[in-house]
Amino acid sequence: MNLKFLLSTSFIVASLCVNAQHKDIGYAITGDGNKDFIWMNIRQVDLSTGEVVKTIFERSKTDFYLTDVISKKTVTSAEAKNTNIFNSAGYPTSTFVAAAALDQRGNKLFFTPMKMGELRWLDLNIKNETPHFYTLRADELKFANGNDEANNITRMVISSDGYGYAVSNDGNNFIRFTTGKVPAVTNLGNLIDDEANKGVSIHNKCTSWGGDMIADAFGKLYIISANRHVFVIDVNTRIATFKGAISGLPAQYSTNGAAVSKDGDIIVTSANFFEGYYKVNLSDLKATKMEGSDSKYNASDLANGNFLLQKEADAAVKFETGNAPVAVFASADAKVYPNPVTSNSFYVTLNGQKAGKYNVILTDVTGRIIQTQSTQVSKGNQTVKINMVSRPIKGIYMVKVINAGNQAVITEKIVLE
Repeated sequence: MNLKFLLSTSFIVASLCVNAQHKDIGYAITGDGNKDFIWMNIRQVDLSTGEVVKTIFERSKTDFYLTDVISKKTVTSAEAKNTNIFNSAGYPTSTFVAAAALDQRGNKLFFTPMKMGELRWLDLNIKNETPHFYTLRADELKFANGNDEANNITRMVISSDGYGYAVSNDGNNFIRFTTGKVPAVTNLGNLIDDEANKGVSIHNKCTSWGGDMIADAFGKLYIISANRHVFVIDVNTRIATFKGAISGLPAQYSTNGAAVSKDGDIIVTSANFFEGYYKVNLSDLKATKMEGSDSKYNASDLANGNFLLQKEADAAVKFETGNAPVAVFASADAKVYPNPVTSNSFYVTLNGQKAGKYNVILTDVTGRIIQTQSTQVSKGNQTVKINMVSRPIKGIYMVKVINAGNQAVITEKIVLE
């Protein structure tokens, strides 16, 4: 099996965690309707029809809790009632929102208010109760705290690798974040134009700012700018490759929101043009109108849990495994068990190893380290329990045990279910 196929396999298998239910449920950041351009509301959308089916949060009407995950301080809607909700740090969607992403595994809707260097999220597990929002201030997001439009975060998605990614308008801040209780935020640097782009730069204000970001099942990201330009992003190299421009949209239609339908099409919506939703074919970037879709609420962003090329990824996995259960990696002499892993922990048998210090490293199949745990081996048999601090998404992973001489003494594949 060649290296290229191996590298893509981790993303293929990871993408299988997508919940089969609610495939066409998405979330839109909208105004109040009737030509309103104040994007502070959160509504649930049926992406198969483009119809708004439920209002989750509506400005000045919906009660809420907003908790700072570092200070643990919670602001209530009653406390925020006497503040200016359009610029108050105590209001969940203050300063408007143009970037959101759905963490399907944790059932959280992540977003960033513009002009505010904070990562926020809504716990969607709370049903028919007061919405509970959370916020995180991080040094890596301070660049977005101001009035410079170039620094506004306008694109965000949860990738098939389990990380969230966000990009500033000018493409000079490429952000990665985890999705746990207290997300870890990393600024990966600036995006880099592919030499093949022929002058169409990811940094150009006229062609490439704004819009939204979606992901495919192979680990690639796709930026769809407000001016309909599509770029493919390699998260490892940060290279942005211009794919083309969407055709078939009305002249005034900006592409501000994007999501993926269960059939693998791109669904786009506009923040400034009340003309409903359009469906875009990935292969030729041609758009067709979704008749009967919502035209009351313009949307500054869309978010859902589907990936582009999911069917192709599923077919590749089926071909590689030959329809055999993924658990075939377990064997009688395995040093790691149980396999597959169905809980948040597994065991590593270090029988026969010399006394000394060892590191147990969990990685994906590309070698990206998920976590490292040190252990001390004494004489005799020894089994070590490995607790996963932040359980990765379902898929194939590698367990490596490294001795004091930096040599791998155990290397085994495991499957997380």
